[in-house]
Amino acid sequence: MSTPRSTSPRATAGRGRTTAKEPRPAYECDACGHQPPKWVGRCPECGEWGSVVECTVTGPLVSGRVVSSRMPAEPARPIATISAAPARARATGVSELDRVLGGGLVPGAVVLLAGEPGVGKSTLLLDVAQQWATNAGSPSLVVSGEESVSQVRLRAERMGTLHEQLYLAAESDLSAVLGHLDAVEPGLLVLDSVQTISTTGTEGVPGGVTQVRAVTAALVAVAKERGIATVLVGHVTKDGQVAGPRVLEHLVDVVLHFEGDKHSSLRMVRGVKNRFGAADEVGCFEMHEGGISSLADPSGLFLTRYSEPVPGTCVTVAMEGRRALVTEVQALIGATVAGSPRRTVSGLDGARLAMVLAVLQRRTERLTLHDREVFAATVGGIRVVEPAADLAVALAVASGGLNLALNPQLVAIGEVGLTGEVRRVGAVPRRLAEAARLGFRFALVPPGCGPGSSGVAAPENMRVTEVTDVRAALQAAARVSAE
Repeated sequence: MSTPRSTSPRATAGRGRTTAKEPRPAYECDACGHQPPKWVGRCPECGEWGSVVECTVTGPLVSGRVVSSRMPAEPARPIATISAAPARARATGVSELDRVLGGGLVPGAVVLLAGEPGVGKSTLLLDVAQQWATNAGSPSLVVSGEESVSQVRLRAERMGTLHEQLYLAAESDLSAVLGHLDAVEPGLLVLDSVQTISTTGTEGVPGGVTQVRAVTAALVAVAKERGIATVLVGHVTKDGQVAGPRVLEHLVDVVLHFEGDKHSSLRMVRGVKNRFGAADEVGCFEMHEGGISSLADPSGLFLTRYSEPVPGTCVTVAMEGRRALVTEVQALIGATVAGSPRRTVSGLDGARLAMVLAVLQRRTERLTLHDREVFAATVGGIRVVEPAADLAVALAVASGGLNLALNPQLVAIGEVGLTGEVRRVGAVPRRLAEAARLGFRFALVPPGCGPGSSGVAAPENMRVTEVTDVRAALQAAARVSAE
């Protein structure tokens, strides 16, 4: 007869209850948020070296529990009975920003504004906060995590944006930011920047993937709950992308990119994502000593006024989002050199310039470009990379190479193919209307884009000519210039 095995009280107690799961280590990439099953030196998702760090989680990553239903806080209603008034946009007072946003800021909406350092993000948003405090009837709060309140005060004094309803705070802790929201109760919150804010309840360093994700999620929840229009300033990486996890752009309602060259006064706000309007709008601004101002008609920045026609120039109309911008292209043909001549561009696509030069060399008889230096640029700091500028680049290069000045009232629109043909591009009626508004009287367009073929009447006082290839475009331009 076997003797029953004795059981200790400790063992019996251990079988009678479920022990709590001990925290166990996990690993997360600090650059992209990927969670590999074990530590690796290089993240398999984004390829960064040394970015995988250890974090602690409690419980399993995937729970097998069944989620039961519960009574919702608010029942579903027919869509026709829901009021759209809370989602109406309110104008900020900055016309070009309202254009990109689709009319203004929506209460409870969260906007992410990203741009390179020094481009003018803080200056623009300080002007927006002052305009909101003046016109909206509710306070605006600017929280700076990068500057002191004295530094922001000096900028506001220089810009003339002082207002009693504009509040400033310098904080880097999320709890303190929420405390300011309770005290001020603003209608607009500007947070500069989201990468500098951290919370003690989340692991990771300030600006890391985990911290940025947690801070943004908390601010989005507060903005929706209290109806506060919120603008978050975001940093960008060296390739121009928004820094932080990709989920950051999914959490917010609007994503804007603030672009500009430090050597130019032109600044552009480009919409990338917009839940309340078009996502392809562009707003133009001008930086000056007194701050920043909207440019309702920026085309004059991209044109040069000559007393007499000059060889090597041609005008085109570029599309920035839904906005047509009349832009001048300049080309300079240098001396003959041995070896490989230089091909230098500024504001244009270097690959497309090389293609246009090859087409001109092959399809025209009088031009010799293979052994000559070519310099091409746009005026005013604008960057034009769309194919619609090919025909203007070709005419500018031919004008400089043949020393033939084109008519200053001529615009050229079209894409150039490798066989020399001129291809159709989009929004030709809108481009021609903008050129006619500025006083241009002649236009060269691709086949099928003229007034008769497209069903759109030609702009008043403008003669539109369809050209099939580069050779026909050069002949048409020469005829117009001789008039």
